[in-house]
Amino acid sequence: MGIARRAVGALAAGAVALALSACGRSGDDGDSIVLHRGNMAEPLSLDPHKSSGTWENNIIGDMFIGLFTESAAGEPILGMAESYDVAEDGLTWTFTLREAQWSDGEPVTAHDFEYAFQRILNPATLAQYASLLYPIRNAREVNAGELDPSEVGVRAIDDRTLVIELEFPAPYLRGLLTHYTTFPVPRHIVERHGDAWVQPQNIQTNGAYRLVAWRANNYIHLTRNERFWDNENVCIDDVYFYPTVDNAAAERRVRNGELDLITDFAGQSLPFLRQQVPDYVRVHPYLGIVYFSFNTTREKFSDPRVRNALGMAIDREFIAENILRAGEIPAYSFVPPGVDEYPGTARISWFDAPVEERRRLARELLEEAGYGPDNPLRFTYNFRATSDNPRIAPVVQQDWQLIADWVQVDIQVVETQIHYSNLRASDFELGDGGWIGDYNDAYNFLFLAETGSIPMNYSRWSNEEYDRLLEQANRTLDAQERGRLMAEAEQIMLDDMPYIPIVYYVNKSLVNPRVTGWEDNIVHIHRTRWMCFTDVERGQNGG
Repeated sequence: MGIARRAVGALAAGAVALALSACGRSGDDGDSIVLHRGNMAEPLSLDPHKSSGTWENNIIGDMFIGLFTESAAGEPILGMAESYDVAEDGLTWTFTLREAQWSDGEPVTAHDFEYAFQRILNPATLAQYASLLYPIRNAREVNAGELDPSEVGVRAIDDRTLVIELEFPAPYLRGLLTHYTTFPVPRHIVERHGDAWVQPQNIQTNGAYRLVAWRANNYIHLTRNERFWDNENVCIDDVYFYPTVDNAAAERRVRNGELDLITDFAGQSLPFLRQQVPDYVRVHPYLGIVYFSFNTTREKFSDPRVRNALGMAIDREFIAENILRAGEIPAYSFVPPGVDEYPGTARISWFDAPVEERRRLARELLEEAGYGPDNPLRFTYNFRATSDNPRIAPVVQQDWQLIADWVQVDIQVVETQIHYSNLRASDFELGDGGWIGDYNDAYNFLFLAETGSIPMNYSRWSNEEYDRLLEQANRTLDAQERGRLMAEAEQIMLDDMPYIPIVYYVNKSLVNPRVTGWEDNIVHIHRTRWMCFTDVERGQNGG
């Protein structure tokens, strides 16, 4: 879901005493409890309706809370919803909201939720992630400009009662409602300031923290929101998020005590880290996949023979075992293992063939497609600047060139923000990417290949039977039959290969053992409100 231009440098002079002092208690007065978090990349936006990265989610989810939120274990729990009721047909959900305030003291109401859903689905907002909300009645049509935003199936009955109507039963809705695309926004602030509403001097939040400062490519500073409904149970007073592009530098900063935690490190560093700081290392299964996208609007990649040939040639086992080296699993399906109520039967047809045999078949497919010494296959592979991606790129370049000497591949590193922007704009030939499940359901992966999921459907692939099966699955109440239909759809996608699955993620973090409240979980979401320090007693600072 995809970086900043450089690693964190020296902080502004006025912030040095706070931001680079010892972790935990810091600041000139010694009273503030501070957490320093490495956060992979520089955010493009902190507007919940204009964000799409996990690093943005880490910050936004500290500031805003939707109807549901995540527990420390990453599981959906009640957030702004105090209670809810689901109709027998599963199509109508009615929520009673808790009494809560924005950080400026204005009440958070069901009307803020109604406004937020209409805003994100309004095509004028240009929300990159709006398609995630298409299970809501009329959401797709509103987002396409075919209906007025007021027709979205989300309505406030009164200040504390919100009704969401669905196109089809969505058993994963609780998980979806933890996602930032479903967060309320303060209508009184957005309408007053427009797109500038998220600037530190304007923004108002309903979560545990509010924005104090954003120094681009340096740090983002959040401070405790005293009006948060559960403020008395929050321990950390201030949290700093730093873009940590350089893994080696980020690892050193944790070992030196400058950062309390980072949410990724280089797999090749794992043996060293386990030797040097064993109590810091956290490696755990992750609901995510590394995959490559073909731009099927380009003639060379409109042919499934070409796409399959390039998919066949990649030695996933070598990448997992020798490049990543942290327990990643070679991927021969798009939906990761362990997804709730999903059979996981779909597989790439050639998954068990030796890589040498696959490369021979790849050459034959490319020759069938008309490529050879007199018509070489040339393309550019773009990849993210972050994590292990620069180490994977020359490996896959060589894998492809081993098919034949007339397969000619250029590789190009791109800043992560720009890379994902290019993918969404279809401005690429072949590009890497990662997808982390927003909720634990196979549809959250498979929707990426639906015709109607552009711009998140980076490949621009379209298949009527695939779309039909997913629509049928989404209208099926029986969980086993629903899973079977989605697996049938996944097999169609794998056979046609608009995307190349590479490996399933593991989450790799370094967490100072002084930090409490961090629980490894499959969605790799860790909200600051649950964290504290072993030498800090909750409640002593208002938390």
